[in-house]
Amino acid sequence: MKTKEQTYIEAITEIEAIIKKIEDSDLNVDELGNDVKRASELINFCKSKLYATEENINKILENLN
Repeated sequence: MKTKEQTYIEAITEIEAIIKKIEDSDLNVDELGNDVKRASELINFCKSKLYATEENINKILENLN
């Protein structure tokens, strides 16, 4: 069974949930490291998506000229 690739919006939503947990102090020390690591992974994923989208848009615009 193929797993569904995470979308940019899903990643942003998960990052926001982690931030809210940290801000609300609903996070214990044992979870903190894992959640910060996950947030870092999600941020890198989002950056990668944004760069790829920018490249695709630039290619499309170049083809219009």
